[in-house]
Amino acid sequence: MPMNEQPPWGKKKKPNPTEDFLAQVIQKIRDFFENQHTGQRGAEPPGEGPPGQPGPQKPSQSPLKGGGMFFSLIAAAFAIQIALSAFFTIAPGEVGVILRFGQYHRTTNPGLHFKLPYIEQLAKVNVEVVRKEEFGFRSRGPGATSNIDRKGYDVESLMLTGDKNVIEMAWIVQYKVSDPVHFLFKVRDVPQAVRDASEMVVRRLVGNMDFDYVLGNRDLLAAEARKELQDELNNLEAGINIFTIQLQDINPPEPVRPAFNEVNEADQDMMRLVNEAEKVYNEVIPKARGSAKQIVEEAHGYAVERVNRAQGEVTRFQAILKEYRGSEQVTRQRLFLETMEEILPKVEHLYIMEGSQHPALPLINLSQRGGQANKPAPAVQPPASPAEPQQ
Repeated sequence: MPMNEQPPWGKKKKPNPTEDFLAQVIQKIRDFFENQHTGQRGAEPPGEGPPGQPGPQKPSQSPLKGGGMFFSLIAAAFAIQIALSAFFTIAPGEVGVILRFGQYHRTTNPGLHFKLPYIEQLAKVNVEVVRKEEFGFRSRGPGATSNIDRKGYDVESLMLTGDKNVIEMAWIVQYKVSDPVHFLFKVRDVPQAVRDASEMVVRRLVGNMDFDYVLGNRDLLAAEARKELQDELNNLEAGINIFTIQLQDINPPEPVRPAFNEVNEADQDMMRLVNEAEKVYNEVIPKARGSAKQIVEEAHGYAVERVNRAQGEVTRFQAILKEYRGSEQVTRQRLFLETMEEILPKVEHLYIMEGSQHPALPLINLSQRGGQANKPAPAVQPPASPAEPQQ
């Protein structure tokens, strides 16, 4: 049957995988040595056997032929191993770093690649995974935020603030690999470098701040710590990028926590009283300022009015004086009449006296209403002269 023709009972058997092939090669080598050993011990001595028949002949084997076959198998296994080690695969999210004779040569991206066996070495680095370092506590279990252990980590969490108060702080540093070459070869232990630099930066920042400022400005503290930590790791050429710094808990130590709570309550009461005082201040002071401003504006308006009126009277007096100088009698008569027009409507009883008549002439006041309008005002008789006879 031709080799490329399939048998009628089915498809041809496919070749075994590489592991099965290597196992078969090893088994054949083992069978070879076993046959050599049993062929030397189990052969019958010459002359033995049934009479009249020659003894069994020992199969002739060439030692060169068996050794050549052995070395051929070894060479085939070695060639297969070289072929398998020459090709490698980089998974998504990883970067391959190739070293040639122990020196950096190139960087490979995800996919299938080739390298020189026994000359180039491969190191894979995951650049997408977010690595983290925990300070003041340890998480138990992947992704478990509630199951944490704080015992035995006081050395990491206890710090001294700028006003000489002890504070207990826990935080997390998350980072990614930005430069695989620096990550592998510049720093021997990158996680330990991250821990040391993070503790140095956070302790220095907390040591320069007051206790109340640390409690009330944790976001500002985290941002400043992230910036300075990134600068420190860049100086070390660690090849990582700080993703974030999360401040978990900021509390006083357990022995002084009750006193700290009392101080916080007193501060809250003080803030409440201050807020109430500011509320009253905002209600009373603006109102008083508005009233004062109103009074001042009214005074300014009154002053302007009096000044304008005085100026108008001065102008009027100057005009009258000018007219009076032109015609004294007419001006005097006009002033008299204007004065009478202003005064007479305010008088209740009016008497007109003439020089030639002794009794007064009553004048009916028409401005009054009712019966009083028709009732004439009583006439006042002047006293009789002693020289005149009474009628």
